[in-house]
Amino acid sequence: MTPSDPFFSLYSHGFARVAVAVPRCRVADPEFNAAQTIALLHEAARSGAALVAFPELGLSAYTCEDLFHQRALLDASEAALARVVEASADCPAVAIVGLPLRVDHLLFNCAAVVHRGRILGVAPKSYLPNYGEFYEGRQFNPADHAVSTAIELCGQQGVPFGAETIFEAEDLPNFRFHVEICEDVWVPIPPSSYAALAGATVLVNLSASNITVGKSAYRHQLVAQQSARCLAAYLYSSAGLGESTTDLGWDGQALICEKGEMLAESERFSFDSHWIRADVDLDRLSRERMSMTTFGASARRHREQLARFRTVRFALGLPRAEVLPLERHVERFPYVPSNAALRDERCLEVYNIQVEALVQRMTAANIRKLVIGVSGGLDSTHALLVCAKAMDRLGRPRSDILGYTMPGFATSSRTLDQALRLMQAIGCSAQQIDIRPSCLQMLKDIGHPFVDGQPQYDVTFENVQAGERTSHLFRLANHHDGIVVGTGDLSELALGWCTYGVGDHMSHYNVNASVPKTLIKHLVRWVAETKQVGGQGSQVLLDILDTEISPELVPGDAAGQPGQSTESAIGPYELQDFNLYYVLRYGFAPSKVAFLAWHAWRDAQAGRWPEGGHVARNAYELATIKRHLRTFVWRFFKTSQFKRSAVPNAPKVGSGGSLSPRGDWRAPSDSEAVVWMAELERVPDAAPAPSSP
Repeated sequence: MTPSDPFFSLYSHGFARVAVAVPRCRVADPEFNAAQTIALLHEAARSGAALVAFPELGLSAYTCEDLFHQRALLDASEAALARVVEASADCPAVAIVGLPLRVDHLLFNCAAVVHRGRILGVAPKSYLPNYGEFYEGRQFNPADHAVSTAIELCGQQGVPFGAETIFEAEDLPNFRFHVEICEDVWVPIPPSSYAALAGATVLVNLSASNITVGKSAYRHQLVAQQSARCLAAYLYSSAGLGESTTDLGWDGQALICEKGEMLAESERFSFDSHWIRADVDLDRLSRERMSMTTFGASARRHREQLARFRTVRFALGLPRAEVLPLERHVERFPYVPSNAALRDERCLEVYNIQVEALVQRMTAANIRKLVIGVSGGLDSTHALLVCAKAMDRLGRPRSDILGYTMPGFATSSRTLDQALRLMQAIGCSAQQIDIRPSCLQMLKDIGHPFVDGQPQYDVTFENVQAGERTSHLFRLANHHDGIVVGTGDLSELALGWCTYGVGDHMSHYNVNASVPKTLIKHLVRWVAETKQVGGQGSQVLLDILDTEISPELVPGDAAGQPGQSTESAIGPYELQDFNLYYVLRYGFAPSKVAFLAWHAWRDAQAGRWPEGGHVARNAYELATIKRHLRTFVWRFFKTSQFKRSAVPNAPKVGSGGSLSPRGDWRAPSDSEAVVWMAELERVPDAAPAPSSP
């Protein structure tokens, strides 16, 4: 592995760096405007950008009004375009610049797409505003007035001309962009909507857009919604300093959005030329379109409109064999919002989903009692809190929750104490059942050497305990006319970390099945910090959070340390939940998941724990990320599906997905993991050393 390994370039993982530039301009001074444009183009290209969008009519300035009918200005604008084309000869980035163009004896407001000394095509504006402060219909014609579909421009013959054009990079998968101009996105059905259905993943809007009070917020909504509905990235520019202020004001706002999420925004009212950039995830957009079947249905419904689009292909020629780190922020905890206010809102919503689901199941089944095993660990703690809120919602006493803690051969005094204190704080019925006698009987019946004094702590020894607990709970539910509430979480299902059948895998209804471990940690902490179970209850919740996660099925040492550590066996949940999110939600290849994890976790100072905003000191080297991802891939794809194919009913909680065979995930129980394990080998064993300053 060398620093030039393509793994360390964002372009090797389905990303594209795009930019929006707002140069300072002069009205009716194309030479000056071209110089400003060229300077920003080269600056953005040096950062690794593949595309740079500039404002509407940026080479002439937008506010020329009737000067657009002057030949001198039109000639100068075309000359300015020729300068940009010449300056782009050794530039890998695509430039999209705005200017007025004469075609078929008509004048059009156009966007010229320029790359490496060529004009790839020209897109005229489709909708001309002629209301309020706008009088574009006085100077320009809309796109559908054009007769020609190819023009001569800057000495180049056969330049594609038309609004229904998609530009596709042959050497960057899924990089297909479409250009519209300002008002085009303000209409009920923007041209970019059809372009997205025709395959464009990046939608570019060259806008001038003067500023009035409140308009900036509306632009945010407009751009975010268009990118969300089109499952696309959307780049939006506005004219800035230098445009005429005879009657209007300008703020130079630039926006980059991806599927409803704002990735970058420029400073407004800047006195200097400025630009923004963002790394858009083309792979994600393609995956979303592939999985959202209604996107394809929309394309079929509008196939006559889409048939009008043509594709202009070109070779982008960006270097891959160099380190180009991702600048996009990657959350360490994708299931847990990093914003404190949003986290609290998320916690309340998660609980409400789980509680509403449990209430409905109890009501539909005419059940009055809930039976739950309480271990003193995280999952059963969260499930018990959900049960308590469900009883409160139904107006029933919490004593109708029948809580049982069932110590076995390896139960620690700490977790037993926590289970008892928790049940007392919740106010549920609390009983303790020692499962060791029944386990010994089972071990004796099957001839296990443990009963003869041989400490053979094998999978049979472990699962006898898990099975006895579950067997007790089901018979207790029969006895008390109740249902068993499951406690196993999404992370355990993903990794197969549960005892199949008569074990913690099974219940009558599982409230936790689509809630990952990292989110459960925060949910429990949220309840503790908001004092929802009183001061003593909050303290026991904090104690549970500080307890090492362990199945406690193998006895510990004489010092009281647990004999098993879950995360030592299957990897840190913070990494495995990260892996799960990107594999389940987006279907990313292991190498891309590793690339994202490396960016999120390589710096110990960069991340923050969701809980209370404390600095997360954890950092993982690439080799560690790869090792734990290998564990995830093998367990998820090869060994664990048979457990997921037979899970109890449970509510889907998050957009990150569930693993129910009746919901988000349908997979064969006997598939192989070969292709994922092989693809993982694209990941190097170490990252390049940081460059010297």
